Amino acid sequence: MKVTICIGSSCHLKGSRQVVEALQNHVKEANLQDKVELGGAFCIGNCQNGVSVTVDGVVHSVNPDNVDSFFENEIKSKV
Repeated sequence: MKVTICIGSSCHLKGSRQVVEALQNHVKEANLQDKVELGGAFCIGNCQNGVSVTVDGVVHSVNPDNVDSFFENEIKSKV
């Protein structure tokens, strides 16, 4: 599964660093390193709704407050 987190200016201001760190921790804790590939992009084109995260090409709006439920619902449950 390919997960791409926007780290462009707008998303950075909305907490992309915290989202990246949380997703890295969740993937490691769930031992999914061999099934989930995390990557970054400088702009996904969804700036108004950032932090933008794509999961296999589908764009989601994530923030530091909902990243835990996002991981459970959109990544862990689908691997």
